[in-house]
Amino acid sequence: MTKLMNFAKNDIEVLIVEDETVLAIGMEASLEDLGYEVSGIETTAQKAVNHANDNLPDIVIMDINLKGKDSGIEAAKQIWKKHKIPIVFLTSYSDDVTVKNAMESEPYGYLIKPCRDKDLDIAIKMALHKHNYFFKNKECLIDESIINLSENFKYDKAKRILFHNNKHVKLTGNEVKFFDILSEKPEESVSFDRILSFIYRDEYSDIGKLRTLVYRLRAKLEEELFENIYEFGYRLKLA
Repeated sequence: MTKLMNFAKNDIEVLIVEDETVLAIGMEASLEDLGYEVSGIETTAQKAVNHANDNLPDIVIMDINLKGKDSGIEAAKQIWKKHKIPIVFLTSYSDDVTVKNAMESEPYGYLIKPCRDKDLDIAIKMALHKHNYFFKNKECLIDESIINLSENFKYDKAKRILFHNNKHVKLTGNEVKFFDILSEKPEESVSFDRILSFIYRDEYSDIGKLRTLVYRLRAKLEEELFENIYEFGYRLKLA
């Protein structure tokens, strides 16, 4: 992953998976002329998977219609699932069914044979850029979605799950909503009226319903994860 952040072409290893020998050799020459390193050429789905397992190339140019038991799509799915290596598909076909099947393996690009060197270069650059952008922002989102609470509790805002010592704590729907509203701005207090409106969708809800919910939640957790701000509302207790 680090190598992809500000990549130089001669640092990028490309695996070519193509069972037409002449085309594969021609693509290898094109990639080397463009300044990329070629990790290898494989002709079957299983060999491609084995190569990815052993060499961890930075990107794979994958022919969809390989000869043999498994297609390039199947190989791409296995490589992506295990290593999250970006895939650019190569095919002679551009029909809707082929494209739809290929999309299931989450490729970063799609090239129709025969492709120009310029198109190949652009496809690789775009794939690496999108891959880097996706994972960099995914990691940021994961970090920002976790709220560290007192007593080794954590609340994942994105997944709406409470954890205690990394174990999932089962909550009711209204209990989840309670954590949702308090975690919007975890360092700030939330008024009783706003909590009631958010959970029960009824501006005339009795505060007694909220107090009962909080009482039962405290009993379930056996910890004080939120504090009552006198005459105003509740606030999370952060780690």
